[in-house]
Amino acid sequence: MEQEKKETPVEEVKKSKPKKPKVNKEVEKLKEENALLTDKCLRVQAELANVIRRTGEEKEKLLKYDGEEFIKSILPVIDDFERAIEMDTTTDEKYLSGFKLIYANLLKTLEKFEVKEIDCQGKEFDPYKMEAVLKESIIEEEPNIVLAVLQKGYTYKDKVIRPAMVKVNE
Repeated sequence: MEQEKKETPVEEVKKSKPKKPKVNKEVEKLKEENALLTDKCLRVQAELANVIRRTGEEKEKLLKYDGEEFIKSILPVIDDFERAIEMDTTTDEKYLSGFKLIYANLLKTLEKFEVKEIDCQGKEFDPYKMEAVLKESIIEEEPNIVLAVLQKGYTYKDKVIRPAMVKVNE
């Protein structure tokens, strides 16, 4: 009987070694995967940075105009005070002077919170700050000029929170 020829362990290793071209293909494939994952990681980091920035901006805006609703609710009270003061026909001077004192204190408080009246009497009509509710034709006046302020407008910081209602010359 012939003996079967057995391969030595070294020969087995040589036979089981992958060929170089196959190794190169695997390395190239891994390099491509690495490049894709690196690119994906950079994109995710950039998107996260954008989300953090946008969230910070939104938060800053919310904090900046935090008291807007409160101020809007106080403005009609100021209007009522102004109407009461304009009715200066009462005989009780102390009553009227009390109204004027409250009105002045309320205006100081609003000013402290950067609430300002929109000055528009005799100025050119600005649709961003004013609302034209009446029009009149006066030849002596220039066109598009505010003739009368029917209801005052107010800004809060740099934002118009209530436009002025005005009468404009055509």
